[in-house]
Amino acid sequence: MRAIVQRAERAEVRVHEPGGVGVAGSIGRGLVVLLGVEARDTDADAAWMASKLAGLRVFEDEAGKMNLGLAEVGGSVLLVPNFTVAGSAAKGRRPDFTNAMKPPEAERLFGAVRAGLLAAGVPVETGVFGGDMRVELVNDGPVTLVIKSPG
Repeated sequence: MRAIVQRAERAEVRVHEPGGVGVAGSIGRGLVVLLGVEARDTDADAAWMASKLAGLRVFEDEAGKMNLGLAEVGGSVLLVPNFTVAGSAAKGRRPDFTNAMKPPEAERLFGAVRAGLLAAGVPVETGVFGGDMRVELVNDGPVTLVIKSPG
């Protein structure tokens, strides 16, 4: 499992659907997570990722050091499914997405990460799996991390 994590002041994901555009999720202060599920990922990877995200200390304390997590700052997560994060651009000029897990198993593991965050007390908004989405955010810092599960 791979995640691109951005600390945000606010963020919103809109989904383009027949008949218009709708807001799927929005957050104030928190983390925007573009989550790619890889072919070999398991429930253990989903649990690990949820725990890592819930406890990630990337918010500044009174001394200006990144010592605070979502719980300490009252933050939320905007969790966006993104199969391209599981891709590779190591060879050639066209990205290779063969490492991305196929739906519906990828959708189930995406849901497991969401459930793990919720179980940890983190408010979560999500994009739409398989949807044509537009993500808008105000990146705070900017702070951007790439996180990969050990599995």
